[in-house]
Amino acid sequence: MSKKNKMNKDKKKIVKSINNNIRSSVRKLNPILRGIVGKKVEVAIRDLQFSDKRITNDIKKTVNSAVANAENNFQYDIDKLIVKEAYCGKKIIMKRFRPRAKGRAAPIKKPYSSVTIILSEQKKMESHGTKS
Repeated sequence: MSKKNKMNKDKKKIVKSINNNIRSSVRKLNPILRGIVGKKVEVAIRDLQFSDKRITNDIKKTVNSAVANAENNFQYDIDKLIVKEAYCGKKIIMKRFRPRAKGRAAPIKKPYSSVTIILSEQKKMESHGTKS
């Protein structure tokens, strides 16, 4: 894969940040990621900062990395950025064994995940209607 600027169908540059090998399962990551989609970046970072889940620190690092990519590579305004997409996928599962009674062993699965954050610039909203 080349390192050229990726363009999607409507000729906009994609701002993306991928964090591979996060030590958590997809099941635990999905509710957190669904909570930040569609929000402004500063609101999403604030929500992640005040969450009491351990894994939100890694997600916050990924969002900050995407913001830095948008600022340095594409010269986007940070105040206008929103989280367009946030999704995760499965990676490897480390398998360990715990000794149990009578010589048996119980498996322990330690899953890893990858998180992808895609940002876009917020478009100006046109006001329709009579209320001002």
